Amino acid sequence: MSERKVLNKYFPPDFDPLKLPKMKLEKNRQYVIRIMAPFNMRCNNCGEYIHKGKKFNSRKETVEGETYLGLYKYRFYIRCPTCISELTFKTDPENTDYEMEKGGTRCFQAHKLAMQEEKRLEKEREEEEANNPMKALEKRTQDSKAEMDVLDALEDIKDQNARNAEVDLVGLLQTYKRLDEEEGVSAERRDEEEVQRLFPKQGVARRLVEDDDDDDGTAFNKNKSSLPPAKKKMSLGAGLVKKKQASNANPAPVASAPSAPHTAAANPPAAILSSLATYSSSDSDE
Repeated sequence: MSERKVLNKYFPPDFDPLKLPKMKLEKNRQYVIRIMAPFNMRCNNCGEYIHKGKKFNSRKETVEGETYLGLYKYRFYIRCPTCISELTFKTDPENTDYEMEKGGTRCFQAHKLAMQEEKRLEKEREEEEANNPMKALEKRTQDSKAEMDVLDALEDIKDQNARNAEVDLVGLLQTYKRLDEEEGVSAERRDEEEVQRLFPKQGVARRLVEDDDDDDGTAFNKNKSSLPPAKKKMSLGAGLVKKKQASNANPAPVASAPSAPHTAAANPPAAILSSLATYSSSDSDE
């Protein structure tokens, strides 16, 4: 079997393309093509509804004797899927649409009717302006007024763009920043004045900042040294000695001669006094 997809084909040396027989085709030949329904339609025979986009195997031919600006019109033949009746429609290059011919009825389409109505009103307006000079003058006046309004709006936009182009955005931002800072400073000053007015005799409390040497105990020692000296405790022995001295300085009057036991109590032995002196000296050393 020879290769089907080849780049070059063999032509014998005596090949003459003019001797090839020409195919004789009909002038109005029909072609079978696959199309979709261009619009919603309804079959006149059975009432079957055919929606837009339904696929058909159709026959296409050129419409003889109908052209628009040198463009040919084409006709399509399809069959109803229910009753097998033939439906035909053709192209409409003037309105860029399709036109139903026979076998069916095109369903209602609001946008198509709206476009047709708009074209009809436009045509009537043009005819009225052509026949009535006052209408034409009024229309020209309205058009000139609308044009002047458009030009004024354009001038306003140009002026606004020019003003925006002259604005220094960096300087504007710096100005706003400076104003914000001044406003903050003035607000703080007002707060301080209000505090001084309400509390004139009270000073500002200062917080003690602890040093990093607190771990070593130096800060504690400094604070301890700044404290006033504590009163020393009076020992028991010193109190007794002072009391003894006071009693010796101011002796009580003797009414009569005391007996022997009372004399011994008034003059304690030396051992007791020495022990009290030793106790007071040890307390003072501590």
